[in-house]
Amino acid sequence: MNTVSFTDEELTLEWEALLDQLEHSIGKRPTDLNGVLFLIGVQELGQGYKLFTKEQKQDLMHIAICKVLSYSGFYELEGLDADGWPHWRLVNKLPHVDLLQQEGLLKGYVIEYFNREVFV
Repeated sequence: MNTVSFTDEELTLEWEALLDQLEHSIGKRPTDLNGVLFLIGVQELGQGYKLFTKEQKQDLMHIAICKVLSYSGFYELEGLDADGWPHWRLVNKLPHVDLLQQEGLLKGYVIEYFNREVFV
């Protein structure tokens, strides 16, 4: 299993740099991790930006979480449904961490996502 590792200071600097890049790219700075996860979900869905219901927005953030955690082998893409929405399967148990550690872990994988998939 591949894990992303940053010191707290490195994570803060990398996260702020990512938010700066996103602001430059899309013209608006995401306010938090959820905003960035939403953007990843839209990207992974591949249908462009449109109006989404509240439930679809939650689904998009779930898609993003599964995608970024797939880098470490926690999730695996099962395939797409009839509407083109990706479905993921949990293949390795997620570690038990507190909320702050969980946010740091996700931010690290989000940074890796943009380094691998977008800012190449």
